Amino acid sequence: MAQVVIHVLLSVTVTVITLLGLPSTTEADYLYHICPNSTVFTPNSTFQSNLNHLFSDLSSNATRNTGFYNATTGRTPTDSVYGLFLCRGDVTVAACKSCVTTATLEVVTHCPIEKQVVIWYDDCMLRYSNQSFFSTAAESPAVFMWNTGIVTTEPNRFNQILEASMTEVATETTNGSDKFATKEAKFTGLIRLYSLGQCTQDLSSFDCNTCLREAIAQLRSCCGGKLGGRVLYPSCNVRYEVYPFYHQNLMSATAPAPALAPPPAPPIKGKSQLPSLVIACIVASVVLSVPAVVVARCFFGKSRLVRAKRQKNKAENDMTTVESLQFDLGTIEAATKKFSDDNKLGEGGFGQVFKGTLDNGQEIAVKRLSKSSGQGVREFKNEVLLVVKLQHRNLIRLLGFCLEGEETILVYEYVPNKSLDYFYLSVEAEKREQLNWSTRCTIIGGIARGILYLHEDSRLRVIHRDLKASNVLLDANMNPKISDFGMARMFGVDDQTQGNTQRIVGTYGYMAPEYAMKGLYSVKSDVFSFGILLLEILTGRKNFLGFHHPTTSPPTLLIYAWQLWNEGKVLELMDPLLKDSCSPDEFSRYIQIGLLCGQEDAKIRPTMSSVVLFKESKYQ
Repeated sequence: MAQVVIHVLLSVTVTVITLLGLPSTTEADYLYHICPNSTVFTPNSTFQSNLNHLFSDLSSNATRNTGFYNATTGRTPTDSVYGLFLCRGDVTVAACKSCVTTATLEVVTHCPIEKQVVIWYDDCMLRYSNQSFFSTAAESPAVFMWNTGIVTTEPNRFNQILEASMTEVATETTNGSDKFATKEAKFTGLIRLYSLGQCTQDLSSFDCNTCLREAIAQLRSCCGGKLGGRVLYPSCNVRYEVYPFYHQNLMSATAPAPALAPPPAPPIKGKSQLPSLVIACIVASVVLSVPAVVVARCFFGKSRLVRAKRQKNKAENDMTTVESLQFDLGTIEAATKKFSDDNKLGEGGFGQVFKGTLDNGQEIAVKRLSKSSGQGVREFKNEVLLVVKLQHRNLIRLLGFCLEGEETILVYEYVPNKSLDYFYLSVEAEKREQLNWSTRCTIIGGIARGILYLHEDSRLRVIHRDLKASNVLLDANMNPKISDFGMARMFGVDDQTQGNTQRIVGTYGYMAPEYAMKGLYSVKSDVFSFGILLLEILTGRKNFLGFHHPTTSPPTLLIYAWQLWNEGKVLELMDPLLKDSCSPDEFSRYIQIGLLCGQEDAKIRPTMSSVVLFKESKYQ
C-alpha cells in the first residue's frame, strides 16, 4: 500500500486559528479528505444530480439524535450514489447538523468530480461512493495524525495505561448501541489520559471490533511515545490526548454495563475500494511556539437550553419575576447606618459601595448609584436582568435591589477581600505576598471560567465590556468573582455574538482596539480585556491606561511583553515575588496565553473555551 506523507507547516495566523480553536470561515473544523481521481463523473450528469439529492437528504437528517444516517439516491446501478454521515458521539444535535451541512457544502470544492470520497471533520465524517459500502468495515483510506509532543515522564507506564484504556474503549464501543465510547485514566497527579473510539452504527459488533483493533494497532505504530494521536478510518476512528478533547457534559451519566469480552479478531481482509494511506503530521508554528497541547483542536458544542423566542419573552417579563428581590429603603439604610462613611467600601464611576449588615446578621454590599451617573434606570434594569439570571461561582451574586424615591440601589453578596488590584498593586508587601503563584493560578482560572460561562454556558450570551482588575472581587478564600454588569450586553435572539455602539464605555487600557476606535464589541473584546488582566496578574504591574504612541509615550504592558517575548526575555516580566514558587515554563505559558488574547486582530484571538482548555491542559 502506497504511503503519502504530508507535513503541514503553519504560519503564525493559521497556527493560532488552527491550534487555539478560533472561528474559521465555516461551521466545522476540517481535518482531511481523500478522493482518488481514478473514478470520476461528468459534470451536470445524472450522477451529479443524484449526489446533490444525497447531500440534501443527509443534511436534512442530521437533526437525528443518533448522529448517524445513511441513504441511497438514484434508480440505476450506474448512477446511484451511496452515502452516510457519522457525528462524534459527544456533540450536540446542533453541532452535528452544522458539521454535516458544512461537509456537504465544502466537499465539492475538495472533490468536485470524484465518485469515491471520504472527508473528516473534528465533529463528523461524510462518505459517499458509486458502490454500496453499507454494513462493511473499511480500514482504507486512512489518516494518521499525532501530537508532536513527546512523553518524557515514565513513557513505558504511559504506554501501558494507553493500551489498557484503548482496549476498554474498543470493548465498550463494540458493545454499545451507539458504537461510541470514551475513557478517562489517571497517569500522574497532573496528567490524565483521555481516549475515544467510534464505529459507524451500521457495522456489526464483530466488524466494529475488527476495525477498532486494527486502528489501535496502527495508533500504537504511528503515535507511540507521543502525547496524542488519532487514526481515522472510513468505518471507525480512535483517538487519545492528555486533555479532555470530548464534551464530557453530554456523555451519559449512567454507568455502562460490564463489558463483554470482545470476539477474537478475524484474519485481515483484502484491500478495500480505496487502497490509499495518508499520514498527516501537524507541525506547530515556529514564531509563537504554541505548545503541542493545542495541536489538535477541541470543540465543545454548547447547546442552548432555551429557544430564542422563549428567551426574549422571558427577558421582557423578568422585572416582574424579580420583584420578590426588592428591598425597601429603610432596611438598606439600617444595614448601612444610613450610608455611613465608616461603612464605605469604595467608589466607582456609577456611585458608591457600602458594607451593610441585615437584621439576621447577613453581610451585604450595597451599590448606591449616583444621581449624576450615566447609568440611570436603563442600565440599572440591565444589570438586574443580567445578574439575577447568572449563577456561577466566579460571578458576584445579586441578592436584591431597591427603587424608591430618588434612590437606585443594588444589593450584592459581601466579598471581604476587596478587588484584585487592591492586592497586586498594594504598597504593602504583606498584601502582595498573599498572591503567591498557586493563588494567582486559581484567580486566573476562576476569571477565565466565569467569562466562559458568560460567553457560552449561561442562558443568554453575555459580553461584559468592562472586565478589569477592580471589577474582580476576591472572597475569603481568594476565589475571584466578576462584578459590575452595568455595561454588559446580552444576546439570545438568533445567537448574536457581536454588536456596534456609538457610546463607548469601559476602561482604556483594558479596551480592545476595535471597540475603542470603532465601537465594535464581541466576545473577543472580553478576550482582549482578559489578556491584559492576565498580564497584570502575572507581572504585578498596571497596564498603561491609554494607547501607545511609539515616539512620545512609554510602551504599554502589552507591547512591552511582546518585546520581551520576541527577544526571548519573557522571564523578566515575572513579579519578583514569584521567582521562588513559579516554574519558568509555566510562567511563559501563561504569558503566551495573555499575548494571544491581546492580539490586535480580533479574528485571531482565541475563544475563552480555548483559553480554559489551554490553561488547564498539563504537559510535562
